[in-house]
Amino acid sequence: MRVKSSATLAVLGLAMACQAWTQTPLMKQAQGLFKPIPSSPPALPGNAASPAKVALGKALYFDPRLSESHAISCNSCHMVGMGGVDLQETSLGHRWQRGGRNAPTVYNAVFDTAQFWDGRAKDLEQQAGGPMVNPVEMDSTEAHVIEQLRGIPGYQALFDKAFPGEKNSLSFENVRKAIAVFEATLITPNAPFDHYLRGDDKALDATQKEGLSVFINSGCVGCHSGINLGGDKYAPFGVVERPGAEILPVGDKGRFAVTKTVSDEYVFRVPPLRNIALTAPYFHSGKVWDLRQAVGVMGGTQLGKSLSDDEILKIEAFLRTLTGDQPAVTLPALPPSVIATPTPKP
Repeated sequence: MRVKSSATLAVLGLAMACQAWTQTPLMKQAQGLFKPIPSSPPALPGNAASPAKVALGKALYFDPRLSESHAISCNSCHMVGMGGVDLQETSLGHRWQRGGRNAPTVYNAVFDTAQFWDGRAKDLEQQAGGPMVNPVEMDSTEAHVIEQLRGIPGYQALFDKAFPGEKNSLSFENVRKAIAVFEATLITPNAPFDHYLRGDDKALDATQKEGLSVFINSGCVGCHSGINLGGDKYAPFGVVERPGAEILPVGDKGRFAVTKTVSDEYVFRVPPLRNIALTAPYFHSGKVWDLRQAVGVMGGTQLGKSLSDDEILKIEAFLRTLTGDQPAVTLPALPPSVIATPTPKP
């Protein structure tokens, strides 16, 4: 066994001392409340990833032929390269219809407890099938999605490769599974805040640290904590005071539509704050475009506090440290249609 020299031990001791010195009380507090985004996506229960399944899921995610009009894909509302959203108050769907709520980001959605603003989908796999059969969104049916894909000869081989050994590999269930596996790869690690949580005290500047302190001490962490700083619980929009109808439309009662429980009126899944600087407009109604305004609204409605301009600016500075590495996704070459491929129905 090789014995380290006294000089080496001294250097190691100094390094350990420096590391301990960086563990400030604020950092320790943050490490107890939040977790960094990992460098690789988590495994999906019962839906093992493989390169072939990810490739198939990516093709399906970008293929507009899954919609009745052949004009709308998953990427239409959750654009890779634009924060995983569409930068619209509400998304444009089939025959120019507008959806009822702002499109949540697909980035880091794998870490959310449930999907959609009302949590009606338990996971990415269940969520992936929803828009395809929604008459306001892609306006297809499960049967027609499969008819469409079987009418594109190149897809059968992709499904067989992604789901080897399955007699009926090209199924709607597997469409959902493949899309979910691809969506799980859309994570954004290495945000400045992630480096801070891993012990790099210099990852945040003084203003950003002050914003983090205000964020914690004002009570924002009551809802926005964990790996995604949200997305893991439900809360009423207006814990202390409901915002006006211009922000909280009276006709949309949130989770009540799912549970039919009176206490769930105007309750929504807490939005995750990862990459929040990229995902305007804000709230389920998409009515607020300014991040500072959104912070002020939250202070009044959820905390009952009138945050000062200085506090809002500092919280905003902190929130901007939540922007991580954006997914680098190359556009897939989709299997071509043939004369027998079902045609669009505008």
